[in-house]
Amino acid sequence: MSSVERLFDEFGHFGRFQACVYFAAVFQSIACGIHYLASVFLASTPKFVCTAPGNITSVLYGNYSGAALDDIWEYWSAEKSYVLVETANGEQWELAQCDRAKRTSDADFVYEFSGNKTVYSCSGSYIYDQSEVQKSIVTEWDLVCEKEWLAKLSQPTFMLGVLIGALIFGDIADRVGRRPVLMFTSLCQFGFGIIVAFTFNYYFFVVIRFILAMVSSGYLVVCFVYVTEFTGNKVRTWTSMHVHAAFAVGVMVVALVGYLVRVWWIYQIVLSLSTLPFLFICWKLPETPFYLLAKGKYQETQDLLDTITWVNGINRSCKVSDLLESDGETMLERNEVTKQKRLSILDLFGSLKMAGRSITVWLVWFIGSLGYYVFSLGSVNLGGNQFVNLFLAGAVELPSYIVACFAMDRLGRRNTLAPSLLLSGTACALIIVVPKDIGVLVIILSMTGKFAIAIAFGLIYLYTCELYPTIVRSLAVGSGSMMCRIGSVVAPFCVYLSSVWTFLPQLIVGILAFAIGLLTLMLPETLGNPLTTTFEEAAALGSKVTKTDRQVTGDLGEKMEMDYNALNMVKADDLHV
Repeated sequence: MSSVERLFDEFGHFGRFQACVYFAAVFQSIACGIHYLASVFLASTPKFVCTAPGNITSVLYGNYSGAALDDIWEYWSAEKSYVLVETANGEQWELAQCDRAKRTSDADFVYEFSGNKTVYSCSGSYIYDQSEVQKSIVTEWDLVCEKEWLAKLSQPTFMLGVLIGALIFGDIADRVGRRPVLMFTSLCQFGFGIIVAFTFNYYFFVVIRFILAMVSSGYLVVCFVYVTEFTGNKVRTWTSMHVHAAFAVGVMVVALVGYLVRVWWIYQIVLSLSTLPFLFICWKLPETPFYLLAKGKYQETQDLLDTITWVNGINRSCKVSDLLESDGETMLERNEVTKQKRLSILDLFGSLKMAGRSITVWLVWFIGSLGYYVFSLGSVNLGGNQFVNLFLAGAVELPSYIVACFAMDRLGRRNTLAPSLLLSGTACALIIVVPKDIGVLVIILSMTGKFAIAIAFGLIYLYTCELYPTIVRSLAVGSGSMMCRIGSVVAPFCVYLSSVWTFLPQLIVGILAFAIGLLTLMLPETLGNPLTTTFEEAAALGSKVTKTDRQVTGDLGEKMEMDYNALNMVKADDLHV
């Protein structure tokens, strides 16, 4: 066992001190979920038409009539392309979304018209339905028609910032420590979150949100490493998985605040203020003992250990000198790191079996992220109350992580991953065939798909670690997380396909999830197997081995435990991207 891991046998795997540190750090992860999904309402495009040149006195939309546009918004659909209005001077105008037409010949005020009319542009002037969103960045800067692409670009740009932030801050955390990065990124999250609300134009808005994405991603990545370095291996699966539960709470907060606050800049301020309490305690967070020992800061480590043992109520003291007795083991860790640096991503494809495994694992990372964000971002397009839909999309994640933890330890990794992907694909298929008038069933199936994809999304990190040998383990996780981030960048574009057909995003996710779910059945089961050190051992996973082989592998178990705990601290990207 790793000498550093002996710490947890001394003062507990999840004592009072670790619990306080864990929940404090995880609390700020809520802010990451908030900012990742805030654009659902920030960039919401309500129903709209061109403005009429004059005061409107009568409105006609198909068989529905009224005195103002507010009287017919609830009946608006894409089937009828315009609203007929009559102005105070007696003119009749057909108001479409991106143009307007004046009827030039006298006629009764009826919807169908075959006479002459003159078409004009909107001239950048629009009327918006304010029943659900009073003001968004779309209505603020008229990001519709020829500017519609700007509104749709805001979320992919944010996800690009997520990718870059993970790369930058993951490396910085290894250089300067976890604690300084957590403090810096949380302060920046709050600061830039507030600044977003006061941006004066679209381009400034996108730039600030890009920076906000970088620091939010940086916090999430380092928070994952931070909590795993403070918890023992007996609870590490649960603690690392439930960092994502805090992210899901952030999604629920977005829905709740979106329902209560309908003006985008006030909405942004309230969301940013929701994590303000963390700023009062983040400066009290300690550096992790793993990092302090790795940097040779033995006195600081001893002070931290004394504090932990006192808070946890441990009578015996834990000495740093006792942890440093196993120098040979420390050298082994350093040698393994050196080996990893000499390898490249091509080593993941060294044999036909490993190549197939790597492709399958990458596809799981990709569909996990793609499906997660398609279900989350697309929940508002399912019909019904969009705020309730998004709240449910976040709430359904909480039980999914609990189910994943139990299933992984009892059914196995593959036997949990494959059914979850197949269930998600099946749910998407059923969404497509459900009659439109059964909206509740559509929402239930969508939440089922989100529940299932969240299970797959939550366990792929650990499963990837177990499928590869020590010498390429961090490389495998890092490359997989890059595929994950590609999925998160693609997801908003996939959601936008709902304008072509409402359920096209679900169709794409469903086909991919089902196909990849079938592929995962070919992966080996890793439950109960020690971590491997060579490609030969990794390739042999799932195959029958002799009793002698099992005994030899078992003898390596204790040394593999050291690698297993080390991999939890690698500079790997977190799953939520």
